[in-house]
Amino acid sequence: MLDWMLKYGYRHDIFRKGENGMKKRYAGFALAAAMLGASITGCSKNAQQTPAESLGTEAAENEQQKMAASNGKWEYKEAELTMLIDSDYVQEGIKAVCDLAEQELGITVKIETRVGGADGDNIVKTRLASGDMADICGYNSGSLLSALNPSEYFIDITNEPWSGNLDDTYKGSVTVDGRTYGVPISCAYAGAVYYNKDLYGKYNLEIPHTWDDFLKNCDILKEAGENAVIGSFADSWTTQVPYLGDHYNVNAANPDFAKKFEAGEIKYAGTPEGLRSFQKIADLTPYYNKDYLATSYDDGCDMLVEGQGAHWIMVGKVLTNIEGLYGDDINKIGVFGVPGDDPDNHGITVWMPISWYGNKNSEKVDDIKRFMEFWISDEALDAYAAAVSPNGPYCVKGYELPENVSGAVRQIQEYFNEGKTCVAMEFQTAVKGANCAAICQECGSGQTTPEEAAAAYDEDCRKQAMQLGLKWD
Repeated sequence: MLDWMLKYGYRHDIFRKGENGMKKRYAGFALAAAMLGASITGCSKNAQQTPAESLGTEAAENEQQKMAASNGKWEYKEAELTMLIDSDYVQEGIKAVCDLAEQELGITVKIETRVGGADGDNIVKTRLASGDMADICGYNSGSLLSALNPSEYFIDITNEPWSGNLDDTYKGSVTVDGRTYGVPISCAYAGAVYYNKDLYGKYNLEIPHTWDDFLKNCDILKEAGENAVIGSFADSWTTQVPYLGDHYNVNAANPDFAKKFEAGEIKYAGTPEGLRSFQKIADLTPYYNKDYLATSYDDGCDMLVEGQGAHWIMVGKVLTNIEGLYGDDINKIGVFGVPGDDPDNHGITVWMPISWYGNKNSEKVDDIKRFMEFWISDEALDAYAAAVSPNGPYCVKGYELPENVSGAVRQIQEYFNEGKTCVAMEFQTAVKGANCAAICQECGSGQTTPEEAAAAYDEDCRKQAMQLGLKWD
C-alpha cells in the first residue's frame, strides 16, 4: 500500500524557516468547529397519541423538540451504538456527524479508537473472529476488505434503497462477490497533476489531454526558465505517485490488468500499458527543479502555491496542507488526471476513503442501518465538511460540495460526474511490492531505465505474491 499517511485524513505539523533562519511551526491544517447543541431525550416521534395525551407537560415539550429537530425526515428512536476507528483518522468530522445523529436520530455513538497499520489490522481480525466487534467498524475499502470475508461479519446493504446513492466507482471498492457492505467515512482524493493556475495563465497553457501535450507544456515552461515539474525526492514516497496516478490509463487500456497481474498472468515489463507508467516516470526527469533530490514534500507544497513549480504529480492531501498554510491561495491550484494517449478518455486515478461497516452479528442492526443511511445524507456531509475541509468528492451521488470548497476539488468532482475515474491499483489487488518507492526513485533520477524499473517492480511484486500465497511464475 501507499504510505499510511496517504490513506488517512491525518493531522500533521509542517515546519518552515522564519526570517531569522529558525524553523517556524504551522498547523498542518485548521479545522472549523461547528457542532450542534444539546442532546435530546424522550420517546419516539411515531407515537399515535399526541404528546399531551400520553405524557406529562415536560415530557410533551421534549417530544415536540425532537419532532422539530428531525423535521419529520428521520425516524427518531433512542439507541446507543459503539464505533471502532483507527486513532490516526481525524476525529473532528466523525464527532460532528455523531453529534448531529444524536440530535436527529436519537442515536448516541460511543467512539473507540485502535492503533493503525498491521497491528490495527490484527485487532480488527481478532475482534471479528471472537465476536467482540463494535456495532460499527471503520476499515479500508478495496482489496483489504475482501480479505476480511465481509459476508460473514458485515451487514449487506446491497438492497437498501439508499445504497443506490453511492458513487459507482466507490461502490465497487466496498463490494465483494456482488454484495455491497460499506459507506464512505469522508471524501476520496486523487493521484493527479496539480498545477499552478497563475503560471498556466502567464504562458497561455491549456489543460493537456494526452501525455505528449503535457510534455509540450513542460517544454514551454522549461524554455521560459520555469521549473516545469516539481520533484520532491527527499521524501521517497512521493516518487511513486506518477506510477500510481497513471493507473487510470493502464486500466483503460486493459480492464483486466489488475486481475491478471494478481494471478501472475501478466507483468508490467511485458505489457505496453504497464511499461508506459514507468516510461512516464523517466519522461519527467529533464523537467524537475535542479535540487529535486533534496526537495521535500513540504517544500513542494510551498513551491506549487508560490509558483516556483508549475506541475506536481501528487495525491490530494496536498490540497489540505496548502489550504492550512495559505488559506484562500489554495485557489491558485488546479488539477487534472495524469494524461494517457487517448484524448477522448482522459480520466483520473482516485484513492477511496476508509469506510463504515455494520456488524451483522450486533443486536442493533436496524439502528446501524439508520446511522449508515444518515451518514451519507446531505445534512451529515455538510456537518463533516464544516469540521474538516474536503480535499476531494464525497462519493455520494447528487451531493453538492460546499460553496467555499477549492476549485481543484470541483475539478476532481467533474471527473466523478463524467464517470472518468478508476481506483488506484492497491484497491484492486493486495499485491504491491515493498520497494515500489525506491524503484520509482531510481527510475526518476535516471539511475535505471524504464524497462529495468518495470522488471524490478515485477520481481518485487512476485515476492509479495508468494507471501500472500498466490501462484506466480
